[in-house]
Order: sequence, then structure tokens, then C-alpha cells
Amino acid sequence: MSNLLTRIKETLAADFHEILDQKEKKNPIALLNQYLRECEQETDKVRKLVERQYLLKEEFTRELKQAEELAGKRKRQADIAAQAGESELHEFAVREHEQYQERSVRITESLKEVSGQLAELERKYEEMKHKLKDMYIKRMELMGRENTARASHRMNKVLDSSSYTQGAHTRFEELESYIDRLENEVNTGYYRSTIDGRIAQLEKELKKEDSAG
Repeated sequence: MSNLLTRIKETLAADFHEILDQKEKKNPIALLNQYLRECEQETDKVRKLVERQYLLKEEFTRELKQAEELAGKRKRQADIAAQAGESELHEFAVREHEQYQERSVRITESLKEVSGQLAELERKYEEMKHKLKDMYIKRMELMGRENTARASHRMNKVLDSSSYTQGAHTRFEELESYIDRLENEVNTGYYRSTIDGRIAQLEKELKKEDSAG
């Protein structure tokens, strides 16, 4: 059963990678955009880890300061108890001083480790940001090349295609013929309207002459 599931998983993975390859061939910019989104998500995760490490370092720093202050306080109290002859109080203050001293040493080591981890995270985070910026620039370069290639392809199609050129030439001829017909109709209409007006004027003049005669 496990072998069957493994084979199915491998087959699905192979099909998935084949689909990605086909997508990359058809639309490499879209695939690059998807890859950029994934990188952005990973970079954001690292940023959050860096912020958490900062908070952890600050917390260790506060704990170290507190432990050192209490160790110093118990040291002074132990000295005062010794001077006063209070042996039990002196012993208690000494034990407390030692505990705070040990805590300070342990916290100091942890703080060094956390600081080193923070420096490493910051370095990797900066590298990821630079890598991401480089990919943004690379995407712009590819988009520029793609736009140029598409524009060149369209221009070449227009300039090199005889059928396209002949079709455009035919359309220009049809447009010129239409304009010629339109002009002819306008001129004919104007001429007719001019003749009708002149004849109407002549008819009026003849009627006046007949009336006068």
C-alpha cells in the first residue's frame, strides 16, 4: 500500500513539474511573479524571527541587569550582617549572593548566544532583501525585453506581411472611392439646387413681363 501511495505521489509530482514547465514556456513573467511572492513571504517570516530575537535579547539584558543588581545588594547585606555579628543573616545573604552570581554568569552566556544568533539572522535577512531586490530588477528587465519583443513582433507583422499590407491598401482605396462618391453627390446636389433657383427666378421674371404687357 505504501509503495502504491509513493508511486502516486511521484506521478503527481512529475505531472505538476511538467505543468510548471509548460507555464514557464507560455508565460515566464507570471511564473516569476509567483516565485517573487513566495520569496516575499519567506523574507517576511525571517523579519518576524529577527524581531522576536531582538525582544529576546532585550529580555535577557533586563534579566542580567536585575541579577547583577541583586547580587551586589546581597553582597553589601552580607558585609553588614558580618560586621553586626549576625551569622545566620550573613550566611543567608552569602548564599543569595552566590545564586545571583551564578544566574548572572548563565544569563551572560545566554545573552552572548542570543546576540550571535541575532547577528546571523540579521545577516541572512539582509541577504534575502538584497536577493529580493535583485529579482525585482530582473523582473523589470525581463518585462522590458518582453515588451520590446512583442512590439517588434507586431511591427514586423505589419511591415513584412504582404496580405496585411494589401488589405490596408484595399481599405484605403475603398475609402478614397467613398469620398469621391460623397463629393460627387454633394456637388450634384449643389448644382441641381442652383439650377432650380435660377429657373424659378426666370419664371417669376416672365410672369412679371406678361402682367406688364
